[in-house]
Amino acid sequence: MIKLELLFTVIVFGVWIFTLVDVAQAPAPQIRNLPKVGWLIVVLLFPVLGTVAWFVLGRPEGSQPLAAGERAVPQFPEYDRRGRNAAADPEKDAEFLKQVRARAEEQRKRYEAQKKRDREKGTAE
Repeated sequence: MIKLELLFTVIVFGVWIFTLVDVAQAPAPQIRNLPKVGWLIVVLLFPVLGTVAWFVLGRPEGSQPLAAGERAVPQFPEYDRRGRNAAADPEKDAEFLKQVRARAEEQRKRYEAQKKRDREKGTAE
């Protein structure tokens, strides 16, 4: 019986800590019914009741708004996940990618030339 009570206490404590962090990280304009400080006080003073009240009455509804530079719909889902930044200026992004490709091509050419020199050096010996 004591183990069950201890387990319940640990679970309640974990949910309480999660709720405190959730309240602290929630964007203030989206919190419902009380200001952020009010919710922190309610959750601190009444761990069980405050936690339930936060999830029912205070937690922001729906998805979070996009941050600056974030894409709403990913172009390539395997690379563009919600929360990753997108290029603010597509022209600068295209120029950067062009420079990266040119640098990669230059490195490939140097590697091939080095490989060729090594082969010639190996056959000359």
